[in-house]
Amino acid sequence: MQSAESLSLRTIAARFTPGEDLRNAIERLAHEHHVEAGCVISAVGSLTAATLRLAGANKFTKLTGPFEIVSLSGTIAPTGVHLHLSIAGADGKAVGGHLAHGCVVHTTVELVVADMAGVRFARMPDATTGYKELNIWGGG
Repeated sequence: MQSAESLSLRTIAARFTPGEDLRNAIERLAHEHHVEAGCVISAVGSLTAATLRLAGANKFTKLTGPFEIVSLSGTIAPTGVHLHLSIAGADGKAVGGHLAHGCVVHTTVELVVADMAGVRFARMPDATTGYKELNIWGGG
């Protein structure tokens, strides 16, 4: 197990506008604000289209909306993000998976991110899982 404790959080609030790619926007926000160990605190908004990698799938699923964002959670590192998105359509049915490029903002997405002071995240290849997994350093 890896762990680290932060004694303070810096928060960053953003609003993304129609037509923006949600994943690109989050990655750009993290880069511009030098996020070292981030997590999504809150996200609400809507999408015209969504691209997700569903559980256990090797390919991406493209969906046409409109959709409401039901939840968005995950970690943000300078070396990559790991974000899960749940969305619901007009019928109220929800679907969720890994947030991919191709999730297009419909009217707005309001996002709040926390960055943990003194902690650093990095996504690095893991021989056991075959994926880039979270590595954690530092702490208060």
